[in-house]
Amino acid sequence: MLSLLLASSSPYRRELLSRLALPFTWQAPDIDESPQPEESAENLVRRLAEEKANALAFTHPQHLIIGSDQVAVLDGNILGKPGHAEGAREQLEAASGRTVRFLTGLAVLNSQTGRVQVDVVPFSVHFRVLSAAQIERYLQKDQPYDCAGSFKAEGLGISLFRAMEGGDGTSLIGLPLIRLVDMLLAEGVELP
Repeated sequence: MLSLLLASSSPYRRELLSRLALPFTWQAPDIDESPQPEESAENLVRRLAEEKANALAFTHPQHLIIGSDQVAVLDGNILGKPGHAEGAREQLEAASGRTVRFLTGLAVLNSQTGRVQVDVVPFSVHFRVLSAAQIERYLQKDQPYDCAGSFKAEGLGISLFRAMEGGDGTSLIGLPLIRLVDMLLAEGVELP
């Protein structure tokens, strides 16, 4: 089996990938993650997932390289990582009582053969109606400033939802394991 390389610095993605009990290394790719003019959210995450994998192919020629990228979309607008409390507060106020759609791009590149598999996995979160006090308490406890959509579903963020909708809950955290297993199986990786 080719060695697995996760093209990401995300601790959330590393934790998810470790669930598959496969040895892997990780490295942050150096790419420009800016959207292109008129680029849809779906095309953005598809492109970035593939670019992340490709960015490490030259230095890792005998690997299966996993790239992933995620955006949250509300009213057709991409919600980025807020970076600070004020941005997170604004995102959660906008999401209150509404549905936010998450798109996670996933790419697996066989750097030995050049074969690449790319997909986008959707997942929707239906938020409860949130009061200003609920938002403030949540932000103080979870501090989700490095998360698209301003919540940590694997933490207290789950209390903000009234429902979730999608085929793979791990895509919400940033690495859709069900689809990833399909791609790894197609490359001859033995799972479980």
